[in-house]
Amino acid sequence: MVKEKLKPAGKSEEVASGEKELTLFNDEVNTFEYVIDTLIEVCGHDAFQAEQCALIAHFNGRCGIKTGPFDSLKPLCDEMLNRDLTVSIS
Repeated sequence: MVKEKLKPAGKSEEVASGEKELTLFNDEVNTFEYVIDTLIEVCGHDAFQAEQCALIAHFNGRCGIKTGPFDSLKPLCDEMLNRDLTVSIS
C-alpha cells in the first residue's frame, strides 16, 4: 500500500515560492457594501469576487483576498487600512 504525503494545512505552493497573502478580517463596523466597494476599487476584484470575499471574511473571520510579492501588496494594504478595514500581509 502506498501512502500519500500530504502538504501541511495552510501552506500553498504560492506561499512556498515567496509570495505573500493579503488577508481581510471580519469586523462589526463596516457594511458589506462598503467592504465590497473597497475590494473592487482597491484590489481590482469584480463584483462577484468582492462579494464572495466579504461573505467568507464574515463567516470565517478572515479571507485571503490577494497574493503576490510584498511590494505589490503593501500599497493595497495601506489603502485598505486608511479606509478602516482590518487587513494584514503574511
